[in-house]
Amino acid sequence: MAQAVEDWYKQMPIITRSYLTAAIVTTIGCSLEIISPYNLYLNPRLVVKQYQIWRLITNFLYFRKMDLDFLFHMFFLARYCKLLEENSFRGKTADFFYMLLFGATVLTTIVLVGGMIPYVSESFAKIIFLSNSLTFMMVYVWSKQNPFIHMSFLGLFTFTAAYLPWVLLGFSVLVGASAWVDLLGMIAGHAYYFLEDVYPKMTGRRPLKTPTFIKQLFADEAVVVARPAEVRFAAPPLEEMRR
Repeated sequence: MAQAVEDWYKQMPIITRSYLTAAIVTTIGCSLEIISPYNLYLNPRLVVKQYQIWRLITNFLYFRKMDLDFLFHMFFLARYCKLLEENSFRGKTADFFYMLLFGATVLTTIVLVGGMIPYVSESFAKIIFLSNSLTFMMVYVWSKQNPFIHMSFLGLFTFTAAYLPWVLLGFSVLVGASAWVDLLGMIAGHAYYFLEDVYPKMTGRRPLKTPTFIKQLFADEAVVVARPAEVRFAAPPLEEMRR
């Protein structure tokens, strides 16, 4: 069993493995009171005035309590982050990292701007960790790129992957979770999907082209496509022709 888990972990692509490890270590560290969540949450005032820049990153690593909700999000992170990196972004690690960076930037901007808008500022002020939203963004992007895959929700009903984000959003509402967190992930995911997949087809321009300095950070392995062995056709042996 332990060997199987180790093999599964080692087979994960680099970004998925790194993010999953950081999320688990951070959440366990907070549960054991080794790390304080108060040093991790998103606080614009502390970021600007006290230069606590790390909060822009650490708020994406903490998944609150280690309960059933935590297990669900670890499953979504391990599954859909891995599926994206191994399929849509196969051989394009830098592009995948840039997608996560874009999503984190969009989510942070939405929360900061929303916190300054009357009537909704209180709702945005309560969002101090964006880890769940970033995970939901990956689910949304995967569902948009694989809309016709058939899925089942807890064996109760089946649907296509295009409706997966809405099914999960409905489930979050049913269990009493905040819908804002999932909606933010859907907004960030749709922004990326539109700018990366829809807009280039409409205009021929790609606004989310990965910067060169990010590509230099990752040495992407070339995708090798197996080719069938060379087949040669020859006349049958002379003995068989005489039969």
